[in-house]
Amino acid sequence: MSEVGLTSFETYFPIFFQIVLAIIIGVLMFGVSAMLGRRSKSRVKDEAYECGIEVTTDTRHRFSVKFYLVAILFIVFDLETVFLFPWAVNYKQLGLFGLVEMVIFILILLVGYVYIVKKGAIKWD
Repeated sequence: MSEVGLTSFETYFPIFFQIVLAIIIGVLMFGVSAMLGRRSKSRVKDEAYECGIEVTTDTRHRFSVKFYLVAILFIVFDLETVFLFPWAVNYKQLGLFGLVEMVIFILILLVGYVYIVKKGAIKWD
């Protein structure tokens, strides 16, 4: 065996050992739970838990497209604001250039926000 192969094995052995150990512990916990756990069947236990609200409709009913649109818009604007954090941390090093770039970025976000408000995309009717 070459020296490179031995070094590579020594490098990856802790990772391999941790993965194997995690699998063994998971299987062991699942097995002990299955052997020692109490099983009881009832009509109430078989019902789906829905925050305490009794189910009155079929679970396959359709959601409004507005729901998905608001969710996507929330994700887009939420992710865009994440880009403000690196600027806030390094604003002194970025100087005037960083300030101008961030003002442009915020203006683009503001234009997008005004557009979706004018289109009524976030109106919840």
